[in-house]
Amino acid sequence: MSDKLPSLSGAQVVKALKRAGFEPQSQRGDHVKMRHPVTGMRPIVPLHDDLAQGTLASILRQAGLTRDDLRKLL
Repeated sequence: MSDKLPSLSGAQVVKALKRAGFEPQSQRGDHVKMRHPVTGMRPIVPLHDDLAQGTLASILRQAGLTRDDLRKLL
């Protein structure tokens, strides 16, 4: 598989994180703060149409997920 992350919107990332067990905790403007009840990880997802590759990589780092984990959740 390609090492490059797919082009995703913030809403698609929120949906994938929900499948991974994350719950929306709060929203301020166009940013959603998610939280995992077991690990306590707290990624913040901007609800933009297309997330930049660096932003998506940062969200995955905050969530403790790998690129392959994300691909499986989509």
